[in-house]
Amino acid sequence: MKLPRDRSAIALITGASSGIGRATARELAQRGVHVVLTSRREDRLQDLASEIASAGGTVTVRLLDVTDRQAVCGIVSDIQRQLGVIDILVANAGEYIRGEAATLGSAPFEQSMAVNFYGALDLVYEVLPAMIRQKSGHIVVVSTVDAKKGLPLDAPYVAAKAAITGFMDVLRQELRGTGINVTTVLPGRVDTPMIEHLRVPWISAKISPDRVARALVRAIERNRAEVIVPWVGPKSLLLAGAVSVPLADFIVRLFHLEGKKQSP
Repeated sequence: MKLPRDRSAIALITGASSGIGRATARELAQRGVHVVLTSRREDRLQDLASEIASAGGTVTVRLLDVTDRQAVCGIVSDIQRQLGVIDILVANAGEYIRGEAATLGSAPFEQSMAVNFYGALDLVYEVLPAMIRQKSGHIVVVSTVDAKKGLPLDAPYVAAKAAITGFMDVLRQELRGTGINVTTVLPGRVDTPMIEHLRVPWISAKISPDRVARALVRAIERNRAEVIVPWVGPKSLLLAGAVSVPLADFIVRLFHLEGKKQSP
């Protein structure tokens, strides 16, 4: 996207206390973007804010639980009143909820939807009106490549991420020509606290949050619709699924791509 020339661009980042959100905040701050850091962990946000400020960046910290719709509405209003229009939304906050689909029941799905779907959707609808008025902006949602090929035990997580991925696919097309860009980031396994308990096979080895953040920021700069990172492994699985669903299922079973819970 073209950043505004008359002021520092403003980016709202959810889930900024760790992982992809934290790394993305650093990347954007290095490019002169005023980053607004949000999560439920104030201590970690303050540590990151100090780091960014010490490096010469501009930063604001706000506590936010993305499942609280009233809080989402309030924080966007406060930011726009105090700082100006949000130019970039990075909806990254998420929760990894898993279990055997046949026996789970609906409660884990409701929990996953609250965080991984509505937690992003509500933010999109809060920032969109001002973006539409100024005819510019960039909306980024961090989903997962699992949204395109579900893995065993991940049903609640996959269901919510598939829902937000589908929504973004439609939104991008509807906003074409408005000046607002839309990007969905689809990472494979990422070395974050969310899956630190999970041991994964070498073929889907965990990548660093920094790698995802760099791909995300490049996507903003180049107006990419979708980004899969890393490219080779996940893309190969998706291509196999496009040729034959049973083939993709076999690959998942062969390499145990769902991973295994590590002993404490």
